[in-house]
Amino acid sequence: MSDSTGLSLNHFQLFELPVSFAIDIPQLTARYRDLQRTVHPDRFTNASDQDRRLSMQRTAQLNEAFQVLKHPLSRARYILELQGVDFNNERDIQQDALFLMEQMELRESLENIETATDPLLRISEIMQSIDEREKQLFAEIQSDLKTNTEQGQKAAKAIVHKLQFMQKLRQEADAKEADLMDIL
Repeated sequence: MSDSTGLSLNHFQLFELPVSFAIDIPQLTARYRDLQRTVHPDRFTNASDQDRRLSMQRTAQLNEAFQVLKHPLSRARYILELQGVDFNNERDIQQDALFLMEQMELRESLENIETATDPLLRISEIMQSIDEREKQLFAEIQSDLKTNTEQGQKAAKAIVHKLQFMQKLRQEADAKEADLMDIL
């Protein structure tokens, strides 16, 4: 560890993983559980205030790191941030026209789902379409992140923004499916 507390480690260092989009989730989970056992505040109930505070900080750090790394979208964004890519400037979001049309069509399909002959079948088809598109985008981003070039970073950042759109669309589809289940 780079310091005695480990609080300055990035998420990958914390779990002793290489910085990579492709990670072994079971390995990450096992490492998380092992680390949690060593730093959990319950182990420090009789320790000094400083040690209890440090335990709580390490536990919070582990929880945050685990949540970021286990989800592909947040993991991709984190890798880009480690590479110095800035996500605070939303002016540079430039979606391609084809992707925006795809989004509009899917949203329109969701809005009109009740008029479909079989709304549950249609929502299933929409969810499958979202799944397929996300898989494609995750494959693209994995390739772009491997290059660690400015061009690869720009492409990966654009994909992160697309994936954020897809995530929001998935949430809308999930909510629409729940509404349909309540009606039917």
